[in-house]
Amino acid sequence: MLGLLASILDGVLIGAVYGLAAMGITLIWGVMDVVNLTHGAMIVAGMFAAYVLVGAAGVPVYATLPIVLAGGFLVGVGLYWLSVHRVIGQPPLMSLLSTFAVNLVLVGLGTAVWGTDLFNVPASLPGFSLGRYTFPGTHLMAALLTGVIALALYFFLYRTRLGKAVRAVSNNREAAELVGIPTARVLALAFGLGVALASVAGMLIATMFPFTVLSGDAYQLKSFVVTVLGGLGNPTGALVAGIALGLVEGLTTPFVPVSWTLVIEFILFVVVLITVPGGLLTLFRRRRPA
Repeated sequence: MLGLLASILDGVLIGAVYGLAAMGITLIWGVMDVVNLTHGAMIVAGMFAAYVLVGAAGVPVYATLPIVLAGGFLVGVGLYWLSVHRVIGQPPLMSLLSTFAVNLVLVGLGTAVWGTDLFNVPASLPGFSLGRYTFPGTHLMAALLTGVIALALYFFLYRTRLGKAVRAVSNNREAAELVGIPTARVLALAFGLGVALASVAGMLIATMFPFTVLSGDAYQLKSFVVTVLGGLGNPTGALVAGIALGLVEGLTTPFVPVSWTLVIEFILFVVVLITVPGGLLTLFRRRRPA
């Protein structure tokens, strides 16, 4: 019983980081109706940014977070103007093909530079013990930083002028333009924020697990699952759904082979997509009286 509890708690900690990664993709999806297929590559970019900053530049591992955040934002804005701006308002397939092409280029460049070898970012923090089980300090720190970033994003979206502009463009782009909001710049801002969140999630994942240039695909798939579970365009729902996904992993890992975990997650994905297409959080919303 204690082992199962430990597995569940560790799954929840890791799930919080899944939620952070998904917050990036759901922000972009919700604001501009674009499925960003460079998401996995940006997660990997955050991993390798941390690897280079820690290994080559000697930056303390958690001090790389603001650097990765700022760098991810700038890269995201550049990617928006390069591959997304021209296909906004076009059929969804156009943005899929555009971001997929950029993803292939990024993965190809990464493979040419680093190959497919396994890398890790050296990070060590005191853990928390529960009986004979110890939770790594890196997992606790990653979950804590995820909570801080989620609160900062909530404050930005609901308490700042720019954040309100992002929500206005998300709700009605034409009306936002009519009241003078520069929608193209706001979309670039939203895309940059989404990529920055993905990069930071990659940096935090790198402190917990080894990675390769090709690791982004698995985390991108998890991000799509979390996005559907939490509801499209709902960053708060993405965080809650990420924790729920980690809970599922923690519950199943002691009983089934690890290779079956992704199968179970996609079964859950399909069930939610069919039964609750608006996301799990819609189950808890009060129905308005007729």
